[in-house]
Amino acid sequence: MALSDELRESVSSIWEQVVTHPFVLELGDGTLSQDAFTTYFDQDYLFLKDWKILLSLATAKSADFDAARQLVEFLHLGLGGEEGLFQQAFRERGLSRQDVTNLDYLPTTLHYSGYLRRRAYEGSFIEVIATLLAVEWPYLDWAQRLDAAGKHPDNRYYQTWIDIHTSDGMSGFVNWMRQTVDAAQVSAAERAELQTIFRDVLRYELLFFEMAYRGEAWPQ
Repeated sequence: MALSDELRESVSSIWEQVVTHPFVLELGDGTLSQDAFTTYFDQDYLFLKDWKILLSLATAKSADFDAARQLVEFLHLGLGGEEGLFQQAFRERGLSRQDVTNLDYLPTTLHYSGYLRRRAYEGSFIEVIATLLAVEWPYLDWAQRLDAAGKHPDNRYYQTWIDIHTSDGMSGFVNWMRQTVDAAQVSAAERAELQTIFRDVLRYELLFFEMAYRGEAWPQ
């Protein structure tokens, strides 16, 4: 079994909870509440700030220009497409630049983002790639499942969210990361660390959907 498949298999139970979460299924059906999506959307915008750190440090740690090029191209794709969608939605909601600057991290987002920063700064190149793979691969999976099931929600943002995560850029980058992980020569200790990364990230992904779907607030 290829290492990337082994890593996915090691978190198969929580993976299925993530990709079949009610947030995802209702997004595909177009029945997801606007409040839940707005919470998710705003928190994902904050999350994107730390996601770009992960991509940037993976680029800095890459051993060759081919790997660096793949990472930079995906960073450009995310900042050009997803971040552009954020700005469009904020304008439509009448949020000023200051309003966007003042968006607050909810507890789950703050902890997840901190985890990504630690992995970005402290991890080896292959550990950072594994972190990125654990972030992006479930999104490709649930989006492809919705697309294969013929889900086309009327809500423009819900459909665009599916389209972004089924794009050729997304699938190509996930495939490249899988190939990179599969080609890595790792020790038993390094393999165990990659499994830990997948476990941690999938746990955070589940909590992220729960945060948006169930609601979350700081204690007063």
